Order: sequence, then structure tokens, then C-alpha cells
Amino acid sequence: MKYSVIIPLKNEAHNILPLIDELETVMQNFKESWELILIDDGSTDNTPYLLGQVAKDKSYIRYFCFDKNYGQSSAFDAGFKKSTGEVILTLDGDGQNDPADIPFLIKALVGADMVVGWRVERKDSFSKRLISRFSNFIRSRLCHDNIQDTGCSLKAYRRTSLAKIKMFDGLHRFLPALFMMEGFIVKQIPVNHRPRLLGKSNYNFFNRGFGTFIDLLAVVWMCKKSLHFRFKDDI
Repeated sequence: MKYSVIIPLKNEAHNILPLIDELETVMQNFKESWELILIDDGSTDNTPYLLGQVAKDKSYIRYFCFDKNYGQSSAFDAGFKKSTGEVILTLDGDGQNDPADIPFLIKALVGADMVVGWRVERKDSFSKRLISRFSNFIRSRLCHDNIQDTGCSLKAYRRTSLAKIKMFDGLHRFLPALFMMEGFIVKQIPVNHRPRLLGKSNYNFFNRGFGTFIDLLAVVWMCKKSLHFRFKDDI
């Protein structure tokens, strides 16, 4: 399998079918094998039923449903483990990430281990953009990763590199720093961002506030304590 696309979902019954149609159009242009891994993270709406229906008609789709809500880190990790592609692509299920940017991510992956999308012109509320900007400012300076928008789910990874990263709850937002800690090359490129048209965002200050700051401190500690030794050239 060449490409695996992973989408975590929670209550996205209004958005997932149009997103799948967009994604199919983009991926079929590559003329290479690909799969779509859909992880339902404890949805309480019609999302699981829709996944079962669409998977009957599209052989490239595999879907898995959690027995309850475990969070986005768990959903991504489950997708990583269920996928088989050499290149792994991720995006959100709310339709705000544009599948048309995927070819640019793949192109940028040449000579890199990970490519991060940068939502230069975000189509979110002012409060959401303010919280994100502040969080990115603090994280970038403490982790020294120079990534402008680590919260963007539109990313590309090499499987061989991703396999060396241990996932923890909440740390999907810090994957660029974890990649750099392992000595991997991380790039970032500007990507399109679209307004949410249907459904309700799962993002708020309370689920991205104090807990995220504690996660940040953990990542800073790991970056400082990671082992980086070299042998003498003459031995």
C-alpha cells in the first residue's frame, strides 16, 4: 500500500460523506494504491451508521469504532496501527482541512520525514484563533521546533519514521517536536483552511487549556532529557 489516509471522527455525520467524495477525487489522481482509515471516537450521532453504509460501496475504506470517546490522540494512534501505507496522511473530519492540499504535502515529503500543514488564514472564530495563536507561540519557544501551527491535523508522515514515535494521550499536538527529538526532518507548508459549515466543533478552552499546558511541560522535559551522544571518529 502506498498511501494511508487517516481521519478521526466524533459526531461528524453531516460532514464525512462529502469529505470522502472530495478525498476520493484527489487520491485517485495519484494512480497508486491507497486506503482510507476512519476512526470513530465514540460518536453519539449517526456517524457510525454512515461509516458502515459507505464502506459497503467503497473497497478502499476501513472503519473502526471505539466503545467510548478516548480523544484524538487515541484515534490517531489507532489509525496509525491499522494503516498499511508507506506514506501516512491525516486530516480532520469536519471538512475544514482541504483534501486538495494533499498533493503539496506529498511533494514536500521528499527529503523529509514529516510535513505539517500551516493554516495561514484560519476560518475560525476570533476566540479560537486567539487561543491557538497563544498556544503555538508558547509551544514553539519552549520546544524550539519553529512550527507555526502544530494543531493543524493536515500532515504527512513516513511510516518508517512514525513507527519510532511513542504516542501518549494529548501529545498528537506535539508530534513535530517528538519527530525532531528523534533527529527526523520536519517541514511545514501553508495550506488552505475552510469554515465549518455543519456540525459543532469539539474544540474549546476547557479541553485545550490547563491539560495541554501540562502536556507541553512533559514534552519539554522529554526534549531536554533525550539522549544525543556521538562516538569519537578515531575509534
